[in-house]
Amino acid sequence: MNIGLFGGSFDPIHRGHIALAQAAASRFSLRQVLFVPANLPPHKQNQPLSPFIHRYAMIALATQDEKGFLPSLLEAPEFALAPAPADALVRPSRRRAPSPNYSIDTVRRLLQTLRKSDRLFFLIGIDAFRDIAKWRDARALLALCDFVVASRPGFSLRQVAESLPEDLRPAPAVTRPFHKHPAKGDLLLPGVTLHLLEGVNQTVSATAIRTAAAQSKPLGHWLDPRVADYVRKHGLYRSK
Repeated sequence: MNIGLFGGSFDPIHRGHIALAQAAASRFSLRQVLFVPANLPPHKQNQPLSPFIHRYAMIALATQDEKGFLPSLLEAPEFALAPAPADALVRPSRRRAPSPNYSIDTVRRLLQTLRKSDRLFFLIGIDAFRDIAKWRDARALLALCDFVVASRPGFSLRQVAESLPEDLRPAPAVTRPFHKHPAKGDLLLPGVTLHLLEGVNQTVSATAIRTAAAQSKPLGHWLDPRVADYVRKHGLYRSK
């Protein structure tokens, strides 16, 4: 069975996310697409983020009509309580601060639950993929699953290849002619399989959505109506 993993902050989940998942599911016959909201994204540790429960709920609303699209708790908050001291009834237990959610850990955890015959596809936008070499254990992550990279106009195949960790990149003499080739098709290299997904060019910005919500503007252009209603009812993204 082909399974897609789509991680992110999803703050909020929008039509661009759904369009990417739909295109990937169609092209690669994905029986399931797991939407995995991060509790603490490594690259957003110092940025404000809506509580996990709200982001998870919005995913559940946005995917409920999509067959095989499922919200996932793979990166849900986990608080480890310290050993109870003798005066635990008087002194509250201390909680350890949450650790960042690294994709390599999530993928390894998921693979432990799958069958050997299952094939895992990691869904990602091209802007995020451009930083893949900076991710924790990027080389190992790329070897564990196929990557489906949502391309868009303005990116070349050479840029995609040069985004890989240095020891996985083709030689410059090989990639140099690709600077005029749009980022499309498949890129099969030792230790990495990339599928460039075209036609998912929705200019949707989560930042713009949050700004519009803070100004009480309509959100239906970007969000599923149920998600837009959830944002309004819970007062998400309102200015403090």
